[in-house]
Amino acid sequence: MTVELYDTTLRDGTQQEGISLSVEDKLRVARTIDALGVPYIEGGWPGANPKDTEFFKRAAAGELELANATLVAFGMTRKPNRDAAGDENLAALLAAATPIVTLVGKSDIRHVTHAINTTGEENLAMLQSSFELIRGEGRRAFYDAEHFFDGYRRDRAYALDALRAAIAGGAECVVLCDTNGGMLPREVEQVVADVVAEVGGDGPGGVQVGIHVHNDTDCAVANSLIAMDAGVTHVQGTLNGIGERTGNANLSSIIPNLTLKMGMTDVVGDGAVGRITHIAHQVAEIMNLSVRPSAPYVGNAAFAHKAGLHVSALAKDTDLYQHVDPGSVGNRIRLLVSELAGRATVVMKGADMGLDLDSADAMAILERVKELEHLGYSFEAADASFELLVRRHTGQDVERFVLESFRTIVERREDGSMVAEATVKVWVGDTRLIGVGEGNGPVSALDHAFRAAIGGVLPLDELHLADYKVRILDAKAGTNATTRVLITSSDADREYTTVGVDANVIEASWQAMSDAYTASLLAREGA
Repeated sequence: MTVELYDTTLRDGTQQEGISLSVEDKLRVARTIDALGVPYIEGGWPGANPKDTEFFKRAAAGELELANATLVAFGMTRKPNRDAAGDENLAALLAAATPIVTLVGKSDIRHVTHAINTTGEENLAMLQSSFELIRGEGRRAFYDAEHFFDGYRRDRAYALDALRAAIAGGAECVVLCDTNGGMLPREVEQVVADVVAEVGGDGPGGVQVGIHVHNDTDCAVANSLIAMDAGVTHVQGTLNGIGERTGNANLSSIIPNLTLKMGMTDVVGDGAVGRITHIAHQVAEIMNLSVRPSAPYVGNAAFAHKAGLHVSALAKDTDLYQHVDPGSVGNRIRLLVSELAGRATVVMKGADMGLDLDSADAMAILERVKELEHLGYSFEAADASFELLVRRHTGQDVERFVLESFRTIVERREDGSMVAEATVKVWVGDTRLIGVGEGNGPVSALDHAFRAAIGGVLPLDELHLADYKVRILDAKAGTNATTRVLITSSDADREYTTVGVDANVIEASWQAMSDAYTASLLAREGA
């Protein structure tokens, strides 16, 4: 069986709360998704807003050259009691100049009578005439049958009539939409099988049947896969499962499931599944989002192991606690060091650093980790700080500077503005360096002061802050509580996550920043 994937990240995905893309962002996302090799990318709804209209205009002008996918414009059928040829929405779709147009239309009689306030007969006429217009202009056409599953429950005959009206107008693919996301796999399988038998490609005048599901029951991926078992050959979804409410079917999971589990290696381009982690994170970055750490296949924790029993088994055979090779999706195994870890975890982490740790060293490091975690440190997310801990324990010279002192001052001025100043005194070898800096807060000022001190001496120009998190560890202590600071920094080559703990948040921040500076310097030296 051949299955075609249809990406709607740029249209349905952008309906997620908090997402607002510029036209440039949309062009970048489209190019990134195209690298997967999916057949179709839905770019948006031309005419619905100026941004989408401009996106299609610029795409048509040559600013979006897709190597693998066909760009699709999305819109709705004509309005009730209108001539399709004079409908503004359809005119905007044709003006977008895409080879394919997807029209959404009603298939639930209750939505017909209550949402668009027309008759069932007029809705069927709207469907057929709209598709006739699109096809008459030489465009291919798909039908998104909105609320199909709910409509099928309410009135099976009418839901099927809506599909037939679109087919009569020239729709080559009818997509069954679980718009409210309320279906469970068993019912999806039953409904899809019935629809495929009624209008599917094997019957007289049959067409391709597709599936488009939302994730309100947390079953969107399962519903998509079982729909395929029932006969659909067109599957819609979004990267990272983004979308309105709880999101859409997640292509970042569907693609590896199809290729690695079901043997459908032709659903994406050659080698694309091996880049899907990178592509999922790249799209999220453009959208100013983070991929959920526990996301299957592509999350940072998808192949992370914490329990000592698991890691001990992985040391013998990596298949024992992993369902696929992390590298097959461009991800990697991560061993989380914590008080729950065992000796094997430390030994394997040491091997990643090029260190051959013996049993005594591993146990001593593990005991130190347990002591520090009792104080509030957390190393499972702070790989760079853990690596420095190991290297220091094994006697390696990792210190590239030594702090003498720092001082921070925060001033609130009469006009309400805030100014933070810091002074840092450090030693690099036998040289004493002093730097002064200002920032929008004491941590920022401290960072600027340190960089002013070591400027031209230590190469840290490319290192910058990517994320900063503060957690109160003993809330009952109020403003005297101990704080844990986790910092993620990045340079041109890699990311460094570091940790600091202290009752003073500035000191905790310095500990984490200091580890980041050191880790970056060691990485530049090839350590």
